Amino acid sequence: MHRYLLNISYIGTTFRGIQKTVNKAEQPRLDTQSIQGCLELALRVFHPVNEIQTVLSSRVHTIFSTDAGVHALHSTVHVDLERPNGQPYDTTTLTGVLNRTLDKQRLPIRVLSSQLVADTFHCRYHATGRTYLYRFAVNKHPPSEEDNFRNKAYEAFVPVEEIDRCYFLQSPSFDIDRVRAASQLFVGVHDFRTFMSISRQKNLSRDHPMFTVRKIDKISIRPGGAVAVAPNAALAAATYNYWDIEIKAKSFLYKQVRRIVGALIALGSGRIDERCIYQMLTIPSKNSWDHRVLLAPACGLYLCRVHYRNN
Repeated sequence: MHRYLLNISYIGTTFRGIQKTVNKAEQPRLDTQSIQGCLELALRVFHPVNEIQTVLSSRVHTIFSTDAGVHALHSTVHVDLERPNGQPYDTTTLTGVLNRTLDKQRLPIRVLSSQLVADTFHCRYHATGRTYLYRFAVNKHPPSEEDNFRNKAYEAFVPVEEIDRCYFLQSPSFDIDRVRAASQLFVGVHDFRTFMSISRQKNLSRDHPMFTVRKIDKISIRPGGAVAVAPNAALAAATYNYWDIEIKAKSFLYKQVRRIVGALIALGSGRIDERCIYQMLTIPSKNSWDHRVLLAPACGLYLCRVHYRNN
């Protein structure tokens, strides 16, 4: 038996989430609505002797707590495979065959690389950190508040290539300098209870008083860019200011990144002020959430990198 680390990327729009669902009351079946299920289906072409069970680098959730629509530029899974002759699979062949199989099924999943790792390696427990990227774009010439009320915002140009890849704002005003300054309030160790959505998963560790304490290592906000193609690229650049928010930490709570981004966007749009963010951070409670803050849509969120000691 040999263990392999698969470095993968995917567009999550058409999937329910990354984790497969397992109903113990039913016969085992492949869940092709999840990234994990599709990978396990593709791995069947190698006909290993053992049962295929992939392990995700992200925290395990149930169907109700899996973020649908989130993308990954780099994520990882590990899997044990036993070849009939006992020899390891060639990792270059493993990568190529998996990509060919996924491509035949027209699945937006790509295996970036495969590597043989020690039997003791665990892609989740050995991860030293994770970096998330959130992409959003703000209209340079937004409609007025009155026009927004009249649904004029929906007449604004949005490049079709960016649908479900970026969050487009038609805010009457947006202060990115204010957002940059306030983002540093989140850096460091905090109790992020206010910024955690409650999943329906029964998780005993969630009741531990330290469960919602996390350390944000870094938040950076920099100009982004359109991924549209000509002629939409020029029009997108003329219409929108693109921004990338990168957040790095060892681990995150459920929907923590989308809640942080939602709070920063609400600040930049003038719906809340810095005091609201300070209160949500310093009075950690689900009751402290300011309902003027909207959860940032999943379409703009990308798992950018899973970090290990050797990368």
